[in-house]
Amino acid sequence: MVSNNKRGFTLVELLVVIAIIAILMGILMPALNRVKKQAQATTCLSNLKQIGLAAELYAEDFERSIPRGTSGSSPIWFVQFLPYLGHKSSTGDYRTVKIYRCKSFPRTGNGLYNIPNSRQTVCYVINDWTFSSKNDQTGSSIGKPTKLSVFKRPAYTIYLADNEAGTWRPVIEDQYSREINRCDIFDTGHLPSSNSTNITRGRRIARERHRNGCNVLFLDWHSEWVGADDMTVDMWRDK
Repeated sequence: MVSNNKRGFTLVELLVVIAIIAILMGILMPALNRVKKQAQATTCLSNLKQIGLAAELYAEDFERSIPRGTSGSSPIWFVQFLPYLGHKSSTGDYRTVKIYRCKSFPRTGNGLYNIPNSRQTVCYVINDWTFSSKNDQTGSSIGKPTKLSVFKRPAYTIYLADNEAGTWRPVIEDQYSREINRCDIFDTGHLPSSNSTNITRGRRIARERHRNGCNVLFLDWHSEWVGADDMTVDMWRDK
């Protein structure tokens, strides 16, 4: 005679299993989030490095000059670099270039004019700062291309940095966005240590995009992380 003593889990046993799973998830999720953020930061550094290679190729074709700001007479850098990133010419759609976007850029919340930040197509801001002398701590916007030979310390001078996200920061949907001229750096208020949220003079460089700082591309075309409190005016100096 076959015994039929099989039984399922009791309610108490199921609750214990669910509780154990919940505890394990609570332990693992922070670690997984840290790994995810680290991977995104590494991808961002790689993006900047690739943009740096494009900038170097561009300079070779334009008498060792590079674009600076996003206003004035300087050509828009992310459009001009298209031929050096696999496009036939600079007339293509730059929005297909994935390396112009940082995966850590916020995908929730609203930017200027209530446009979702997920529609941000360029996640970096460019060095447009020029100085009259070594002692000049204020500087101004240059608004035109600059020869690489002008920069005396390229390995210590920033060219691109993570763009800040906030209600005072514009969302650039395409190269014709009317606030595109607010994606360059030429003022101390733009630095990550600034608390200003003024649309013109407020913070433009991400303060906490990657840990307590941001990723940057230097003019010798290497990329690295810089702490928000460690970034200084001198790291943007062209003289």
